Order: sequence, then C-alpha cells, then structure tokens
Amino acid sequence: MKPGVLTSIELPADWSVETVLPIAFEGRELMLEAHAYQGETEEEQVLVLIHRDPNITSGSEPVPVVRIHSGCVTGDIFHSLRCDCYQQLQAALKVITEVPYGAVVYVPYHEGRGIGLFKKIKAYALQDQGFDTVEANIEVGAPIDSRDYGLTARILSDLGMSEIRLLSNNPAKEQALKAKGIRIAERLPLVIVPNKFNARYLETKRARMAHKL
Repeated sequence: MKPGVLTSIELPADWSVETVLPIAFEGRELMLEAHAYQGETEEEQVLVLIHRDPNITSGSEPVPVVRIHSGCVTGDIFHSLRCDCYQQLQAALKVITEVPYGAVVYVPYHEGRGIGLFKKIKAYALQDQGFDTVEANIEVGAPIDSRDYGLTARILSDLGMSEIRLLSNNPAKEQALKAKGIRIAERLPLVIVPNKFNARYLETKRARMAHKL
C-alpha cells in the first residue's frame, strides 16, 4: 500500500459491521459474508458481499476477484433495459460465486455515475431527445463521471484485499483504484450483449469513455 494514500478519509469509529447473508441465486441458496460500511457522510454507505471457499484457510486466500458495482435503482431493482447494470450485477455474482474467493462491492451512492437518481432520470429525458449519455450529463450540469473511489479503496484494504483481480470494462476505474493504493493484478472483462434500448448507451461508453466492450 502506498504510504498515506488512504489516511485522509475520516471515518466513524464504528464504521463497519458484518453478518451472514443467505441469497437466492440461479435456483441455489448461497451463504455470503455481508460487510456494511459507513463513510464520512450518511449517504456514503457500502455493502460488500464475499464468497469464500470453505476449504481456504485464513491468510492463504488467492487474489480475490472483485466487482465494484455502482448502485442503479432503475437497472438493479427494476431491470431497466436502458443500461446494462442488472446484467452486469448478475454476471458478477455468477463469477464471484464460482471462484474460490470473490466479492461484489455495492456502492449505492454512485447512482448515475455519481450524479444521483433525480439527475439521472433528467438525463434520460434528454437522451429521449437525442443526446447521448455524455452530452445529457453535461446538459443537466453534472460531471460525465463524478465517482470517487477513496472509500472503496479503504474498504478493500480493511478487508485484506489490497491486491485484486478487477471485474470491470472500465480502465478509468482501474486507474482510480491504483491511484488510491489498490494493486490490480488483472482486469477481467464483463461484457454484456446489447439490446435495442441500450445499444447507443454501450457505444457511448466504448467510443467516448474508453470502456473495453
């Protein structure tokens, strides 16, 4: 870990709590470790779900496969076809539950690449008029991508995941985590087949945001 990279974040003394979370996934019941974290502000809350092969002994874990997933109410909950968030989350869960050691870091306050649900829907309305996702964010006065990974990096470090295999198509996310002191052993693609509603969204990611699709 780079000295001093994560020390600027002021966190509550009781910033983390953990339990066991049983989930239903692809017709199976899975038992996952659930770690919740509280950041500096009330909205900065993160959930980490970890799958760990019971045969792995503590301290001998392989480099974990980690998906850092930005919360998406429209996609993750309502299965919107305008993005690929739901499909990416499901694909990530499949990957992390099939490897010996994996995690999904779920960041609700990263909704809409960090602009929030209201501005995201406002940007959707502009996309209906012909704007792409980058243009729509600029039009509503929001950054193209305002996500910060400082808290996420601190959480990964707390969980002993200072080196990860990152499940992402986004090179900017990889670089942001590296800048916060996380070592990326490998970036693994998570490519979703487009549909007629999200084809332009995905093309904009590729052409204007350098996503590896």
